Amino acid sequence: MSKTQPYNVVLVHGGFVDGSGWRGVHKALRHEGFNVSIVQNPTLSLADDVAATTLVLDAQDQPAILVGHSYGGVVITEAGNHPKVAALVYIAAFAPDKGESVAALIKDPPPGAPVPPILPPVNGFLFLDKAKFHSSFAADVDADEAAFMADSQVPWGVAALSGEISQPAWKTKPSYYLVSTEDKMIPPDAQRFMSKRAGADVIEERGSHAIYVSRPKAVASLVQMAANDAMAGKAM
Repeated sequence: MSKTQPYNVVLVHGGFVDGSGWRGVHKALRHEGFNVSIVQNPTLSLADDVAATTLVLDAQDQPAILVGHSYGGVVITEAGNHPKVAALVYIAAFAPDKGESVAALIKDPPPGAPVPPILPPVNGFLFLDKAKFHSSFAADVDADEAAFMADSQVPWGVAALSGEISQPAWKTKPSYYLVSTEDKMIPPDAQRFMSKRAGADVIEERGSHAIYVSRPKAVASLVQMAANDAMAGKAM
């Protein structure tokens, strides 16, 4: 392991999954000397998820790079206003503007865009169709692992989709974005639009929506870039 880094990393998962999907990214970042924390969002409401992330940020002993995947991008957009956050890293994630929510961002999909196989809500919660989970969410993940992800889905509260951003952290914090070019959940063009609007430094990588699982080193590399920029004085 290399020397300890002057920045910590906080990883925030999205809907339908939990923090265990970050295992590969965690390993890669730890190898580079980062202290890494993983938020376990309840995904019941945006306010609850921001509160869970804030708890983890409060506990950091030095500035942090805050990373969000998918719906986790909404969480970090709000929670990223925390004074300990040095930079934001979006991984195939929503990056909403003030007053926007997931519901607002997905209500008018472009013609021909893939339709995520979200089942009708049950008692206020959403799930993905297990039979289509692999192809839609994790096409480049090993079949057995994708099956486990499908079978261990976390119920995503419908209320979380309507949570609106009060003040986007990307307006005041340096931002980075990894566009997953084979994403079937959030169209790559939508990712490009949001990343450009946020003024993010962007890289594009071939991968599914679960690129944080399938290509952890690519994700870790972008986090390292954000940390390097912060060390060079660009992020504070």
